Amino acid sequence: MVSEGMVSEGIVSEGIVSEGMVSKADEDETERGSGAPQAVDPAVAAAVAAAEAAGPANGEPVRVDSWIWAVRLIKTRSLGATACKGGHVRVNGQNVKPSHTVRVGDEVRLRHEGRERIVIVKRLIRKRVGAPVAVQCYVDNSPPPPPREAVAPIGIRDRGTGRPTKRDRRELERLRGLAEGSGKPRPSGR
Repeated sequence: MVSEGMVSEGIVSEGIVSEGMVSKADEDETERGSGAPQAVDPAVAAAVAAAEAAGPANGEPVRVDSWIWAVRLIKTRSLGATACKGGHVRVNGQNVKPSHTVRVGDEVRLRHEGRERIVIVKRLIRKRVGAPVAVQCYVDNSPPPPPREAVAPIGIRDRGTGRPTKRDRRELERLRGLAEGSGKPRPSGR
């Protein structure tokens, strides 16, 4: 079976294709006006084949916790299930359980590690695949992550320096903007 993006001038990563077979990617390329189909990188063709092999067979449903793990949005599947149970995963605007099925075209919103990821499902896969293949399974509409300087931690002490002195504690509170010893923000009138 020849899939989209696997034809490269009559040669497929697994065998030879007859001259009459043209993939959907080649048809789209000719419609755009370039005339001839572009040569497909063998590594990309192999990656596409791996993604199709990782996909569900004949319309089987794919769970949302499994899909967000397979496309590398979450490190482990159990973290995906925990995120769903905690209300951090939304599909088409609705909070979902880990067993919710995902379909092509669904919008998945995931809050993880202080960042919101917004992706649209392009391809269903069940098994975890490499990062280049995983990126082809969704369209990322996420806002860019905040710059690293903006998230700089305040008052981190060097390891092994021991317990902070009273002077160190006061400096830390001054940096954090806290009033002395109360744990409340310092009034701006001082």
